[in-house]
Amino acid sequence: MDAYEAHDALGLAALVRAKKATPRELVDEALARIEQRNPRLNAVVHVDADAARKAAEGPLPDGPFKGVPFLIKDLHCPVAGMPMTDGSAFIGRKISENDGVYTTLAKQAGLVILGKSNTPEFGIPGTTEGRFLGPCRNPFDTDYSSGGSSGGAASATAAGIVPMAHASDGQGSIRIPACQCNLFGMKPTRGRTPTDDAYATAYEFTSQHVVSRSVRDSAAMLDATGVDDPLVSNRAPAKVRPFLDDVNDAPGRLRIAVFRTPPRDLPLHEDVARTLDETASLLGKLGHDVFAADFNVDWRGYYRVQGYVTGGNFAAMLAREVEKAGRAPEGEEIETHTRGIWEAVQRLKGADAFGAVRDLRGYVRQIMAHWDQWDVLLCPVAITPPPKIGYIDTPNLEPREVGKRQSSIFGFTPPYNGTGQPSMSVPLGMSQNGLPIGMMFTGRFGDEATLFRLAGQLEKAAPWAERYPTLS
Repeated sequence: MDAYEAHDALGLAALVRAKKATPRELVDEALARIEQRNPRLNAVVHVDADAARKAAEGPLPDGPFKGVPFLIKDLHCPVAGMPMTDGSAFIGRKISENDGVYTTLAKQAGLVILGKSNTPEFGIPGTTEGRFLGPCRNPFDTDYSSGGSSGGAASATAAGIVPMAHASDGQGSIRIPACQCNLFGMKPTRGRTPTDDAYATAYEFTSQHVVSRSVRDSAAMLDATGVDDPLVSNRAPAKVRPFLDDVNDAPGRLRIAVFRTPPRDLPLHEDVARTLDETASLLGKLGHDVFAADFNVDWRGYYRVQGYVTGGNFAAMLAREVEKAGRAPEGEEIETHTRGIWEAVQRLKGADAFGAVRDLRGYVRQIMAHWDQWDVLLCPVAITPPPKIGYIDTPNLEPREVGKRQSSIFGFTPPYNGTGQPSMSVPLGMSQNGLPIGMMFTGRFGDEATLFRLAGQLEKAAPWAERYPTLS
C-alpha cells in the first residue's frame, strides 16, 4: 500500500470502514516495515505476527481505530501471550497471562497489537539505551537517541511502522521522545487514563497515552481510553465533550507565558532557543497574548524532594520484584544506574520519605498557582536537540554522572508529573543538522481541551507531518 504512511491512524481506520483496505492488509504493511526498518532502529523488541494476523482476520470491535496496527510499550503494561520485561534482565521475558486495563481499552478501540516497543530499564532515563533490550535509534539519524522512556514507541511511529503507539510518561517519557522524533505527545492530566500497576506509580506521577503523527489521533485515543473510574482517588475532572471535537475549534485568545530558563540555569542550545523564539512569534501572529514568564520557584528544592519520592517509589517497586523472585538482583541483572538509585534510596528513613511527600505537595501548590496569571505555559521540552547514542550510558556510567548528563539535556518536563497537569510536546522545529525539536505547552489541571485546541491551531499553521525521516 503506497498510501499506508500517508495516513494517520484515523485515516487508516477510514480506509477500513470504506472497504478500501482490510485490517489484514494494514497489519501486513506494518509487519513488512518492521522487517525492513527495525534492524536499524531496534524500536520493536517483540513481534507476534501470527496473533496480529489472526486478530486482524477475526471480528474486531467497531472502535475509532478499527484495524489499525499498534504497539504496546514494554513497561508495566501486560499483553496476554507476550513478554513484559520492563527493560530489565532481572525481570526477564515473563509471558503475561492476561491483558492489562490499558491493553483492553486499546483493543476495544479496534487496534490490532503487533508487539512490544523498546524501553530502558524500568523506564528510568530520558533515553532508550538499556543493556537488556539494547539501544533504540532515532529514524532521523540513527547515530542519535530517540528519547526515553517511550523511545521505541516514538522511533517506530516516526519511521512509519505504525501511525501511533502506546507510551507512558512519569517524568517526561511521552514528551521527550515525541520532541526528539517529530511527533505529537500529550501527557494527560493525572488520573485521566488507567494504569495497570499502581504499585509502580504509587504517587501517580505516570500517565498512559500515545505518541502520534497527528493531533487528532491523540485526541481520539484519549477519548477511547480516558475512562472515568469512580474507585480512583485522584480522578481527573470530567471532560465537557469529546477531545476530538476540540482539535478543529479555535482556542480563542490565550494568555501564553514563555519560560526559557532550565532548572540548572544552563543556556539553551542555539537551535532550541531559535525554535522557542519562532514559536512565540507564531503564537503572537495567531492572536495570542505572549509574554515572558516570571516563574519564581526553587527548582533545586523541588527536584530534591521529587527525587526522594520517585526514588522511594522505585525502590518499593523493585523490593516487590525481589520478594517475588526470592532473591536480590545479581551482577549485571540490573544496570549500574539502576543499582545506584536502589541502594541510595534504601538509606532513606521513613521521616525523610514522608517529609518529601509533604514538601512536594507544597511545591505543587506553588507551581500551579502561577496559572492564575496565564492560560498556558510555553517552554522547550529539552535544553538541547537529541543527544548521540552513548552519551547517557546508563548501563555503565556512575549514577552521579548519568544525572549530570541528563540534567544538561532535560529538566523542563518533570514538574508537571508532580502537579499532574496536562502537558504536550508539539514538533515545531528542526536543528541545523536535521533533528527534531519540540516545544512544550502546559495547561491547567484537567484542561486538555485548551491544549488540544491550541495544538490543532499550530498543526494547521506550522504542519509537521510531511517532515519524514531518512529511514522511511
